[in-house]
Amino acid sequence: MADDIVVRPVRPDDRAGWETLWQGYLTFYKSSLAPEVTDATWKRFFDPIEPLQALVAERDGKLVGLTHYLLHRSTWAPVCYCYLEDLFVEPSLRGGGVGRKLIAAVESAARSAGASRLYWMTHETNETAQLLYNKVADRPGFVQYRKKL
Repeated sequence: MADDIVVRPVRPDDRAGWETLWQGYLTFYKSSLAPEVTDATWKRFFDPIEPLQALVAERDGKLVGLTHYLLHRSTWAPVCYCYLEDLFVEPSLRGGGVGRKLIAAVESAARSAGASRLYWMTHETNETAQLLYNKVADRPGFVQYRKKL
């Protein structure tokens, strides 16, 4: 199935397809965002001074997956790290290699930028995603804490 998937940078004319996937991602995590947050995120993808990047997976002219990532400095390395912030694949295509292709594309971009680490998180209940993640990366055992500001 993944053989007919093309992963590429998001384009301005992808807004409708991207937003459908983005809303699917938010729904999966039982979240919602104000429209102005989504608008700001979309604009950042095309702002050359913003570190936020977006890739989409396309099949037969239809967007079927997305990933967002950013490069950032670290106190632990002289070069940057790459944080894969969001990853979503249309539910009917999960398990078919689309997510793996999206992760590989982010890895390639991170390597090209000289990053020394690619990392991401998922919710502990997202067992489907963890089946893939456990095959393509190490699980370091860190626990995330958050404080709303």
